[in-house]
Amino acid sequence: MRDENPIRTLGDYSKPSHEGYRNTIELSIGNNVVPLRSDTIRLVQNGCSFHVLQSEDPNQHLNDFLKLVDSLDLDGENRERPLPCLFQFSLRGQASN
Repeated sequence: MRDENPIRTLGDYSKPSHEGYRNTIELSIGNNVVPLRSDTIRLVQNGCSFHVLQSEDPNQHLNDFLKLVDSLDLDGENRERPLPCLFQFSLRGQASN
């Protein structure tokens, strides 16, 4: 008999999941398509934006971005593919040009 209500930890609930979600944006990288959920994009935009302000440290921005991405429930096998796509959404203003 399959358990329909498996025990989940608080960490399980804090990670967005792409499984079965239809609100995705598909970006082409070479011959591959990378699906990105719109709420994942908003999370990156709101969680670690970089504007190229004098007070901002680009190395700290990269560390913050990687820490945020590590918290996402991305497919292990294809984990690296969406990083360039997601990173562009963390750039604002002159940084995005």
